[in-house]
Amino acid sequence: MPAPVQMKTLLEAGVHFGHQTRRWDPRMRPFIFTERNGIHIIDLQQTVRRLDEAMTFVRQQASEGKSMLFVGTKKQAQDTIAEEATRAGMPWVNQRWMGGTLTNYATILTRIRRMEDIERRKEAGEFDVLPKKEAIKLNDQLEKLQRMVGGLRKNYRLPDMVFIVDPHREAIAVAEANRLKMPVVAMVDTNCNPQVIDWPVPSNDDAIRAVRLIAGKLADAIIEGREQRAAVVGEDGAEGGLSEGDIEEMPMDLISMTEVDFGFGEEEEEDR
Repeated sequence: MPAPVQMKTLLEAGVHFGHQTRRWDPRMRPFIFTERNGIHIIDLQQTVRRLDEAMTFVRQQASEGKSMLFVGTKKQAQDTIAEEATRAGMPWVNQRWMGGTLTNYATILTRIRRMEDIERRKEAGEFDVLPKKEAIKLNDQLEKLQRMVGGLRKNYRLPDMVFIVDPHREAIAVAEANRLKMPVVAMVDTNCNPQVIDWPVPSNDDAIRAVRLIAGKLADAIIEGREQRAAVVGEDGAEGGLSEGDIEEMPMDLISMTEVDFGFGEEEEEDR
């Protein structure tokens, strides 16, 4: 099993820089080391310990065939989320979170299948024989679906756990996971509420290098867990998660908690 991440590595990635002191969430007090020039400094000893605990949990879950959804929609996280989730063979969301992505997954499945159907039609050359206006309309629809659910393709089961960059920004995703009692691993900056996170990792969630480091470590843990599973059963582990049948059996008040929203809204960049 790999050694815990070194504090020097965290420092080099800027993991220790929190937000301005006026923007803090008092519930993050246990994870704050000090304040410097109006900025909270995160206690990296806590980060080392919490990241190691999160990796151990994720590794164990992956060794049991469980899956994890990677979520990070802020610009600093988008590329890393897609890259690390793909490397680990896991689903991801790096554009605007759609309300109901977890709690109304049956609807998400219809969007995934719709996207894959349009992709098949395009690859088969069907667009070439359609009226130009209809082909353009279908292509626009495909591009929108790829942006919104492209990271969920071929993922026909609910994930077993979620990794979130900036749970303050992704509050709806956190609420949906909590409602389903789905374990949440998250990078919690000094403006976040760690009490709604099962496995909080205190960290700067705005620095690209910090996001890449933490997401990469969790992806490594998943890969290690899957390798352990393969060594035991002699084959790749099956995907975890709830099946479509499980989704259909959920209480209606849970399934329809939030309506799936495929619109686009302006997203504001946060100042530290």
